[in-house]
Amino acid sequence: MAVPDDSALLNSTFSPYNVTAMVNSSSCTDWPPVPMTEIIPSIYSVICVLGIIANTLAVCVLAHASASRRTVANTFMLNLCVSDLLFLLSLPLWAVYYSQGYNWPFGRIACKISGALHNLNLYASIFFITCMSMDRYLALVHPLRSQSARDPRRAKLMCILVWVLACACSAPAVALRDVHYIEVWDVEVCGISFPDHTWYRSMVWMKVLLGFLLPMIIISCCYCAIGRHLLSGSGLIRVQKGSHYGSTFKSSGSQDSCSKPERPPTPCVNTSPRGGRPVEGRGLERVLWTVAAVVLAFFLCWFPFHCVTFIDILMKENLLDSCWADWTIQNLTPLTLCLGFSNSTINPVLYCFIGNHFRGRLGALSKGLCVRLKTREEDHSQKRGSFSTRLSSFSRKLSDLKELAIVEASGHA
Repeated sequence: MAVPDDSALLNSTFSPYNVTAMVNSSSCTDWPPVPMTEIIPSIYSVICVLGIIANTLAVCVLAHASASRRTVANTFMLNLCVSDLLFLLSLPLWAVYYSQGYNWPFGRIACKISGALHNLNLYASIFFITCMSMDRYLALVHPLRSQSARDPRRAKLMCILVWVLACACSAPAVALRDVHYIEVWDVEVCGISFPDHTWYRSMVWMKVLLGFLLPMIIISCCYCAIGRHLLSGSGLIRVQKGSHYGSTFKSSGSQDSCSKPERPPTPCVNTSPRGGRPVEGRGLERVLWTVAAVVLAFFLCWFPFHCVTFIDILMKENLLDSCWADWTIQNLTPLTLCLGFSNSTINPVLYCFIGNHFRGRLGALSKGLCVRLKTREEDHSQKRGSFSTRLSSFSRKLSDLKELAIVEASGHA
């Protein structure tokens, strides 16, 4: 059996026990190792807690949206949050894995499921972000021509296609991942054992190309076109109805209206046949900042990890051999992967909580929940009060009966 070459952390490009051996026997004594068993579990804990809270709130709000709010944007966003949430639920297992010195105590099935959730999220989240970017491009740049294409039913079919494609991309890693006992270090690692170098090369390049480069090119092209479109209209942009990703988008149930600042008055430009809400002044600036934040978050979260992966490819092909490259692969791979995982926490913040519509629906949902809880408490209090009243009445009647019995007994006497 080939030595697992990808067993350290989910789907990273090194194995933890080889890291320890390489660090201890390495001639690069000036490059101290990073204490992964202490740092990684702490980072994972923060990402897990914040990510689960944010994505759970997002799923609750999006899943309880009314029929008029079930737009293409919300459909992609809901699936993205579900993908992130499924992965984040498996993150505590990997935190324990690191804290125990790369020892996997949860068994073979848990190893495969956790690895499958990671790989599925790696591809599905990026594919959904790409779909959302393309939908935003169509809604802003081609609002008239894209009306028939931007249909919620078609969006659901696209989501099914994304899940199938993500499962297909994850299948090889899931099939090869297993628990391997390493006698030298007395640990059971949850990792991938590649049959040969061709398998390793193919899977790594698929991860780099399909999981980063191609989506990044599509996203960048979409937002560059959006930026040119927004800046070319003298700050007066009409957004198609029902395509809200934030406070600058209006739902499909809105009436035709035009928002104008008090001073100076600004004319409205309507390029939508059914009306919508223009983006003016600070609204335009908000859209541009949101666009920049989406692209930067995607790039900053995943670019470092794929850079380290590319360095590892060069070393495996004997095109690079140096202490800094060796140290980078051994120590920065898990850290950059943590940065990539943080994108699961950032996603609901960028796409949901920035928007006034989402915050309003979250507030309404919370208010409704509080009202229901208060109503239950009042009902419970009323029932308890009614029971207390009946008990008091019964006690008074019982007391009256006792007094009556005493009076009758005295009369007989």
